[in-house]
Amino acid sequence: MQDLKQLVTDINQSFLEFKTRNDQRLRELEQGRRDPLLNQQVDSLAREVQNLAEIKSRLEHIETQINRPVFETGHRFESFQSGEQKQMINKYLRHGESALTPDEIKQLSVDSDPQGGYWVTGQMSQSVITKVTETSPLRGLATVETISSDALEIPEDIGEAAVGWTAETGVRSETDSPTIGVRRIPVHEIYAMPKATQQLLDDARVNVEEWLSGKIASKMSVTENAAFINGDGVDKPRGLLTYPAGATNPGQIQQINSGSASALTADGLRSLFYALKTPYIRNARWIMGRATIEAISKLKDGGGEYLWSPGLKEGEPQMLLGHPIDRMEDMPSVAANALPIAFGDWKQAYTIVDRAGVRVLRDPYSSKPFVLFYTTKRVGGDVTNFEALVLQKVAA
Repeated sequence: MQDLKQLVTDINQSFLEFKTRNDQRLRELEQGRRDPLLNQQVDSLAREVQNLAEIKSRLEHIETQINRPVFETGHRFESFQSGEQKQMINKYLRHGESALTPDEIKQLSVDSDPQGGYWVTGQMSQSVITKVTETSPLRGLATVETISSDALEIPEDIGEAAVGWTAETGVRSETDSPTIGVRRIPVHEIYAMPKATQQLLDDARVNVEEWLSGKIASKMSVTENAAFINGDGVDKPRGLLTYPAGATNPGQIQQINSGSASALTADGLRSLFYALKTPYIRNARWIMGRATIEAISKLKDGGGEYLWSPGLKEGEPQMLLGHPIDRMEDMPSVAANALPIAFGDWKQAYTIVDRAGVRVLRDPYSSKPFVLFYTTKRVGGDVTNFEALVLQKVAA
């Protein structure tokens, strides 16, 4: 707690110094002067404030984890598998199927896959998902559904019902009825193949489940989050930046020009903010990369107020125009015609679909002296409400 309070103090001091230097830079630009040393100082201070804000956010997350009841962190999913079954899975991971007795193989066959391999324990499966969520930012914002089939089908309105005015004795003609469609989000296979020496696996001090779940998560999180942003939908999720611009038809996402052919502007950000429909504003959040946050931190509105805040109080995230910012490095950098910023209610805008279970196939033959763990899970994702988000396009 003392570290957190000190960080908040440091952030306030650094942000104050940053504003002083940046105000000086802006005054000199207005006078036609450009001081390279001053620009470097402003950039350095902007990065320092960001770094402090991110450290503060991580400390707050750790504090939340520590204060969470043990039931939630360690034992919520224990009932999915017995301790005996967990021991059998561990034996399989360490020594392979040959180390299992016929009875153990029979018991695990319920959790085997026709293509080979066994489903890991529910606790380990959830551990993988939890770790992926921590490093795959959009998963923590969007709606996440777990299914046992190959796709999630969501009803959606295609056409609205029509109404009309009439007099007390006027003619009532038939009006259009609403039409309902179905949006289908299929799941796709994502895989990781970490390897370990048999000597490492034989060491009883090594927690094989923890080691394997960490390796799986680090591989899958980077891959799936990139797909949620830029995926083309072919054997992978469909990304939110891959839809055409528009605001009238389903399958289009509104794009608001930044007001400059190569940069962001305060007016462009405000236009983006007000382009999002009122029902979605309350829960809306910004997503963008680190370099974009740095560029925004230097912008001021017409009244001379900074649009961005690094989170000057405990528990407060980085903010832009009063709404939280989530850093997402899969978003493009600021450049001509790029889409570096998205703003929306992500619970309504995007849905991620997990097919239950993580499968592991142990392979001690293909890469001796290593044992490969071919690990797969199935995941899908797509935009489910096209009016619940808006994008900033860098354009005049």
